Amino acid sequence: MASITIRNLDDDIKRRLRVRAAEHGRSMEEEARDILRQVVGQPGAPRNLGQSIHARFAALGGVDLPPAKRTPLRPAPDLE
Repeated sequence: MASITIRNLDDDIKRRLRVRAAEHGRSMEEEARDILRQVVGQPGAPRNLGQSIHARFAALGGVDLPPAKRTPLRPAPDLE
């Protein structure tokens, strides 16, 4: 297993980590490992922007829109 050292950690963050670890009955090191496991442990399947937007607003329900009216294409310009 790998080891890391975290430098320049704010005193408030360290204090909150110590309190959180005490609440869960474990060491600060184990608490930090658990937090890292939760946040970066299992990579999720990558989604594209459309899927992300859909997932964000899916609980609100859908909207039925009328189909867009289509017009014939303009003729291409003659560049000669």
